[in-house]
Amino acid sequence: GFASTITIPASSSPIQAIRSNLPSTLTLISRLSCRRAGTRFNSRGIDDDGNVANFVETETVYWYPSNLCFSYSQIRGSVPIFWEQALGLLPNQQKIQITRSIEATQPAFDKHFQHLELKYGIVHILNLLSESKPGEAELTARYKQHVAHSPLLEPWAGQRLLQQSQFDFHAEAKGPGGYEVTSTVRRLLHNRAEGFAYFMCDDAESLKMVHGFVNSMLTREYTTILQQEGVFRTNCLDCLDRTNLIQTIISQMALESFFDHRNERASAEFWMRHSSVWADNGDALSKIYAGTGALKSSFTRHGKMSLAGAIADARKSAARMYINNFADKGRQTIIDMLLGRLVNQSPVHLYDPINDYVNTELKRRIGEYSTTENVQIWVGTFNVNGRAGKIKENLSAWLCPDLNRLQQNPEIVAVGLQEIVELSPQQIMSTDPVRRQAWESAVRTTLNDNAQKKSSEGYILVRSGQLVGAVLMIFVKSSTLKNIKNVEGSVKKTGLSGIAGNKGAVAIRLDYSNTRLCFVTAHLAAGFANYEERNRDYRTISHGLRFQRNRSIEDHDAIIWLGDFNYRIGLNDEKVRRLIEMGDLETLYQNDQLNLQMVAGHAFPFYSEARITFMPTYKYNNGTDDYDTSEKSRIPAWCDRVLRKGDNLRQINYTTAPLRFSDHRPVYATFQCTINSVNEQLKESLSREIYLQRKLNVGTTTGSASDDLVEDDDLIEYESIAPELPPASSDRRKWWLDNGLPAQSRIQPPSKKSTLNSQRLSNPFTLSNQPDWVIIQKSLTHQELVGQETDTGADESGDKRGFSQENETGLTTRPASSVLSSSKDLRGKGPPIPHKPAVLAGSHEQNMPSPARVI
Repeated sequence: GFASTITIPASSSPIQAIRSNLPSTLTLISRLSCRRAGTRFNSRGIDDDGNVANFVETETVYWYPSNLCFSYSQIRGSVPIFWEQALGLLPNQQKIQITRSIEATQPAFDKHFQHLELKYGIVHILNLLSESKPGEAELTARYKQHVAHSPLLEPWAGQRLLQQSQFDFHAEAKGPGGYEVTSTVRRLLHNRAEGFAYFMCDDAESLKMVHGFVNSMLTREYTTILQQEGVFRTNCLDCLDRTNLIQTIISQMALESFFDHRNERASAEFWMRHSSVWADNGDALSKIYAGTGALKSSFTRHGKMSLAGAIADARKSAARMYINNFADKGRQTIIDMLLGRLVNQSPVHLYDPINDYVNTELKRRIGEYSTTENVQIWVGTFNVNGRAGKIKENLSAWLCPDLNRLQQNPEIVAVGLQEIVELSPQQIMSTDPVRRQAWESAVRTTLNDNAQKKSSEGYILVRSGQLVGAVLMIFVKSSTLKNIKNVEGSVKKTGLSGIAGNKGAVAIRLDYSNTRLCFVTAHLAAGFANYEERNRDYRTISHGLRFQRNRSIEDHDAIIWLGDFNYRIGLNDEKVRRLIEMGDLETLYQNDQLNLQMVAGHAFPFYSEARITFMPTYKYNNGTDDYDTSEKSRIPAWCDRVLRKGDNLRQINYTTAPLRFSDHRPVYATFQCTINSVNEQLKESLSREIYLQRKLNVGTTTGSASDDLVEDDDLIEYESIAPELPPASSDRRKWWLDNGLPAQSRIQPPSKKSTLNSQRLSNPFTLSNQPDWVIIQKSLTHQELVGQETDTGADESGDKRGFSQENETGLTTRPASSVLSSSKDLRGKGPPIPHKPAVLAGSHEQNMPSPARVI
C-alpha cells in the first residue's frame, strides 16, 4: 500500500478561524488487499469468494492542531466479473476475454457488493471504462447487466444501496480540453458526494466517571461529530492511472465540502500539496501492480499536461510492456509464495510445536468433519469438421442420450469440440470467438430443453475456452454452482512447433467442494505414421500447460482427457475394413496406436481407457455410415477418445452417438466421481479442541528448566523413533538430564573375546569394510611366559620340545619355553630380544593395555 503525511504550514492552513500558529498535517493512506493480490495481467476480475484484483481502500486524513480531524474514504478495484486479458507486445494483442456466463458470475458479484455494503453503507459505482473501445465496451455492458440483477437495487429506507454512474474517461478527455475536461465528473457526482458526507471528530471537555461517580476533573476526549454514509467505488481497466486521477478529484470535493461547512477556503498551495501526495500514491500503487509509476501523474501533480509529462508516460508504457511480458510471472510467483498460495504449499502459520500433533490428529479424524458424495459427470468430444451450417442440428442424441436414471441429469457436463472453424492459414494464427459462442448457445439450449422435458433444473455455463478450432465448455447444474470454485482455463499450442494453434489443447480446472477436477480437450498431430509426433504433443501439453500459480494438469485429484487424438490403427486399409465387417474389435484394438503407446509408456502414462465397444469413429463420408470412399481412402481409426486418471473416478459408459453431419462420430463417456467436502467451521472447531486438550495433557519440562519458564517446545511429548534410541531433545528439554541423573550407555560386545575395532573410522556414516567388533589375542608378559613354562614342565604332551600348537581360537602359537630358549640362544649373536618387564603392583603401567594382535 501507501502512506504519506505532509506538513501544512500555519500560513497555508485552510482553517483560519482557530489560530494556533502550529502546522497541520495532511495524510493519505492506501490499504491494498491481499485476498486477490497479484500483477497486472496475472490478476484480473473477481474470484468465487467475491474478492477483486487490485482492491485498494484510500483514506484522506486532515488534522488540525486543535485536534479537529477530517477523514474521507474511497475504494477502487477491478471490474467484479470473471475476465482475463492476454499478454502481448502490441496493444491489439492484449485481448479481453469474459470467462463465465452471467448466471455463473452473479453469485460472486453479489458477494462482493454485499460485503462492501456491510462495511461502507451505500456503494456508488463510478465506471471509467469506454463504451465503444473493443474489450472495454464488453466489460461495461456486462457490468451494467450484473448491477441490474443485484439484490441491492431493492429500495431500502427510501434509497437504493447500489448505484452506478458511467464516465467514459477517454471520450471526455479526447477533445481540445484534454484531461482538464475530466473535472466535469464533479457535476456527475456532486449530489451523491454531498449525501455521503465525511467523517469528522473534535475533542470536547467532559466530566469523567470514576467508580460510578462523577469526577470533578474535566477531561478532553475525541467526539464523533459526523460520519461518512457511503463510498465511491471507482474503476477503470487497471484501476491505476484514470482511477487515481478521478479519486484525486473526489478527495478534493470532500475536503472542499468540509471547508465550506466551516466557511473556510483552501489556498492554491494547499491544493498543490494535496495533488502531490495523490500523485505519489498513484505511483506507489502502480509500481506494485504494473511495475512502473502511474501514467497521467504529471497532470495529477500539476493540474496540466506538459510535453515532458507526455514523454514520461510514453517511457512508462514501454517499460510496462517489457515488465508485464517478461518479469511479472516471477513477481506473481513471489507474491503467491509469500502468501502461501502456491500449489501444494502449506498455508503460512506461526510456529507452534503442538501444531504437528494437531495436524496428525485431524488427518486421523477426517471423517468427523468431512463427507463424501457421488456426482455424475458427462464428457463428450466431437470433431465437427468445420461444418458451421450444422450448429442448429439436433444434438440431443449425443448430449442427452438415453441412459439410466442416475446418468441422465449429470451435475457436470464437459463438451469438447474440434475444428469448429476451417483450419486455413489465416485462422490458425488467431482465434475468432463468434463460432464458439454459437456452439455454446446450441449446447446450452439442447441441455436446458432436455432438462425442462424431464422437469429437472437447468444448466449454467461455468467457463469455456478456445484455441482456434478447439473448444472446451463446462456446464453445471444451477444447484451445483455453489460448490464450484477457482475455475481457471489455459491453452497450449503445439502446431508448427508451438507457434500455430491448429493443434494443441484447451484445459479448464475447477474445485468441486474440496476435490480438484481438470478437463483437457486436445487435437493432436494428424497422419498415419506420426504417432511419435502425437506423443510429443502430449508431453508438450502435459508439461507445458499451466494454470494460475504454476498449477499443472497433474496437480488434480481427477483428470479427464477428451478430444481428437488422431492415433490410428496400424493395419492396412483392406484388413481394417474386413475386421470391421467381421466385428473383430479386439484385433483392431490390439493394433491401435494409442493402446500400444500407452502400454509402452510413451504417452498418457497411468491413464486408463474403458473397453472400446464401438466402431472406429473416423473417417466417414459426410451424412452416411460409410467409411471414406474418396480417392485418399483414409484408413478407419479410433481418433476420438476419452481417457481418465484418478482413484475417485469410475467410468459407467463409453460409446458413440449417431450424428452424421461430420466425417467423425461424436463420442461420450459418463463417470461417477467421489467428491470430498470439508466442513471448515467444524474442522476449525475440532482443531482448537485438540490443541487445547493436548496443551492440557502434556507434562512440564525436565532438567534444569524451572516450572515457571515453560516454552512451547517443552509442551511436546517427545517419543523415541526406535526402542534403543533416546527421545528427541530441545533447547530446554534434555533427555540426558531426565530425573536429575547423568546419561548412561551400556553396550555389550557379542562375546567375551570381542573388542571394538580400532581400525574402523570414527565417522559412523563413512562406508567401510571393517567390522565393528574384532577378536583379539593378548601378548603375554615375561612373568606370564615363565609361569607357563613352569606349568608346562610337568606336561607330558611334548609342548616343551618346541613344537607348534594351535589354540582354541585358531591361532598358531609357540610354547613359552620355546620363546625363552630362542632368546637365550641369540645372546651374543646379535641384539637381544626385548622383554616386557614385570609390572609392579600399583605402578602406572599396571593400567596400560597390553599390545594386542587383531584377527
